[in-house]
Amino acid sequence: MLRIIAVIFGIAFIFAGVAGFLPSLAPDGFLLGYFQVNAMHNLVHIISGVIAIMAATSHKYSRLYFQVFGIIYAIVTIIGFARNGDLSFIMMQFNTADNILHLVIALVALYLGFFFKRSEV
Repeated sequence: MLRIIAVIFGIAFIFAGVAGFLPSLAPDGFLLGYFQVNAMHNLVHIISGVIAIMAATSHKYSRLYFQVFGIIYAIVTIIGFARNGDLSFIMMQFNTADNILHLVIALVALYLGFFFKRSEV
């Protein structure tokens, strides 16, 4: 089940990354009108998605992906809230909607990586 969830995460992130480059889906740099994105942000989404799909080749790698991914997203969330979305040192800007979404993603990924049991459906 964890492997399937990793594929779903991968597809979602690749979609978000590609959609961020489409002016019709990201007018004025706001994906779906809410989430602030730029080229670097979109590339990070695409890379995260590709890694998720690669990790889905085994349960062990899927769990590791969610552990590492969850920790990274938790750190990004904390920095995003602390710096009011200014991550210019890595060429990205976030808004409150991004920070909240990153928090949710971090919590889900941390749960999947550290607490999700193989038998859970």
